[in-house]
Amino acid sequence: MVRDALALLAQQVGERLAEAEDAAPAAAPSPLPNLPRTLGKCLSSSCYVASSCFMALAVLFAPSSQARPEDAPDRVESPYFYLPGGDAGVDALPLKSTEVDVRIAGVIADVTVTQVYKNESARPIEAQYVFPGSTRAAVHAMNVRLADRLIEARIREKEKAKREYEQAKSEGRTAALLEQHRPNVFQMNVANILPGDDVRVELHYTELLHPEDGRYRFVFPTVVGPRYVSRDSQPAAAGGSRWAAQPTLPEGVDSPAKFDIRLRLDTPISIKDVASPSHSVELARPDERSAGISLAANAQQTAGNRDFILDYRLAGDAVESGVMFIRGEDKDAENFFLAMVEPPKAAPVKVIVPRDYVFVVDVSGSMHGFALDTAKTLLRELIGGLRPSDTFNVLLFASSSEFLHPRSVPATRDNIDLALQLIDSNGGGGSTELIPALRTVYGQTAPTDVSRSIVVVTDGYVDVENEAFHLVRSHLGQANLFAFGIGSSVNRHLIEGLARAGMGEPFVITDPAEAPEQAKRFRRMIASPVLTSVRTAFEGVQTWDVVPQAVPDVLAERPVVLFGKWRDGEGAGPKQLVVEGRRADGPYRQTLPLLEALSENGERFSALRRLWARQRIADLSDQESLMSDGSQRKAITALGLEYSLLTQYTSFVAVDERVRNPRPGDGTTVKQPQPLPQGVGNLAVGGAYVPGAPEPKTLGALLVTLSMLAMVARRLSRQRRRHLTL
Repeated sequence: MVRDALALLAQQVGERLAEAEDAAPAAAPSPLPNLPRTLGKCLSSSCYVASSCFMALAVLFAPSSQARPEDAPDRVESPYFYLPGGDAGVDALPLKSTEVDVRIAGVIADVTVTQVYKNESARPIEAQYVFPGSTRAAVHAMNVRLADRLIEARIREKEKAKREYEQAKSEGRTAALLEQHRPNVFQMNVANILPGDDVRVELHYTELLHPEDGRYRFVFPTVVGPRYVSRDSQPAAAGGSRWAAQPTLPEGVDSPAKFDIRLRLDTPISIKDVASPSHSVELARPDERSAGISLAANAQQTAGNRDFILDYRLAGDAVESGVMFIRGEDKDAENFFLAMVEPPKAAPVKVIVPRDYVFVVDVSGSMHGFALDTAKTLLRELIGGLRPSDTFNVLLFASSSEFLHPRSVPATRDNIDLALQLIDSNGGGGSTELIPALRTVYGQTAPTDVSRSIVVVTDGYVDVENEAFHLVRSHLGQANLFAFGIGSSVNRHLIEGLARAGMGEPFVITDPAEAPEQAKRFRRMIASPVLTSVRTAFEGVQTWDVVPQAVPDVLAERPVVLFGKWRDGEGAGPKQLVVEGRRADGPYRQTLPLLEALSENGERFSALRRLWARQRIADLSDQESLMSDGSQRKAITALGLEYSLLTQYTSFVAVDERVRNPRPGDGTTVKQPQPLPQGVGNLAVGGAYVPGAPEPKTLGALLVTLSMLAMVARRLSRQRRRHLTL
């Protein structure tokens, strides 16, 4: 509609210009009698041009009550701003603090999260709180501390847990329900919190840390960014999308809930360095192999609006690679193993293969400001570093999307400069229609005889993860996909899932200073995979239920990680793992001996058992999302119940035996508001508009129209000068 208006404007401007030119006589021996009328025509045309240009800009930047396409259905599940006030007798902010205790032993992190709820009002309440988690977290336990009593939670099928919770709520019992909406988005419901109650909910999870280029990173997400519920989302899918209707504090308003985190790091060899790029921390080093990390005293109040990140390296940049076999406590118990194999270094590339790159850049409202500025820094590094033999194209997307060029163009200096100018001219605005953007990319004819890579740059604040994974995997034969998550609290489930579905690699950039190094890393892995056609085999033992079932090409300085079950094999040969594949310079083979841990190491056995089950559930979930059906529901549910793990089909529920609220009908439900992630503005939340850049579809038309208007103005100016000299 806007493009049509701009075309009509251009036509009308041309007609006015023609009228002005007709006013000038071909030969004017005595021009003075005609001068007033001619100047009046020209000046009138100039005024029309100026007013028309203003009207066009007004149309482009007009506030809209909807941050989505006109044909999209009304979505009530969108995030909204929290407004203080309401019932003075209700505590609208029942979550008072989140305390995190992390113990990292080798490559396994054990995490305890304690959420403290307190009702400081005069009425009983039910608290609802949507919060983030790690995409690799195996959440295996929950309990509720109420005064001097401890209530252990039980794992149940999701619908059954919901029914138990609702029944306890209606009976006046204090109860807690923990549900998973996404692998990195959870919801806690706590019912019948009486006035003056102090309820502490503890949840426990285990996570495996994957090193990257010799660096280990632990991430604890603190806030769920506002999710745009796209027209392509499927509310009926597991988890639905109603959780996205969360109250959000406006930009610049910190959460009143305190956040604190403490970590203990113990490693088998000396720690080279340890630091947090995200928060101010205090560091204690009792010896070379351990470290204690805590938030600086002045950092706690605003620490909960971005991911907490801890980086550390081991002496010599070592990677704790090897194969750990742990035997169960009795002969009938399952035995589990974890293999972490450090890949070879990249071999020199002898042949430069021409490549085509499609950069798919999110310029929606949630990217406005810090995230988009960081994305621009990244893209200047990525696009500016293309080789002359490469071709590329750029697609900006928000509520709509459009390519910079009809087809990919050579990476010449002029084409690169034009792309960077287009990216730099955008300020962010509109909704986040990722699925139509990906369809547009895959609908474009790819150049022949080149290797094509799609690079998606976004914060991931959408609710269409499964739909996106399915779309990418169904077009895997056309291109590999690499995903860059930009921002302080990106949707890592989307970023990691897109890269996994596209056989690429995920990147997360939380600071503009990280962009150059991440761009270099991307170019290194694109030049040549470290290891292809990877095959693994165990000798001397029998293994089964190994995950992942197929090892993808190794594209970065990340280890090959395998989980599985085992039992003793026949024969007296050595027990070992053999890894084979191809490097750029020829065949590759590596042999690792199997190290069996002591059976009495129950804590490590339990962790490994849960991590295997979590990885198996992740693989089944990937299959389910790619098939767009519920074919793996039964298998995922069975694993969740057997290994006591939170999944999309299982939940934890804790119910107090006592009836504490004799009048449960007098209570009310409150949703704990979330702060906006650091660097994200009000434009990310539905229902509020912050003027931003025009949609990508209209940006090109606007630039063309303004160029034409500038030309018209110059011609009118020349006409005025010509008439004045007559």
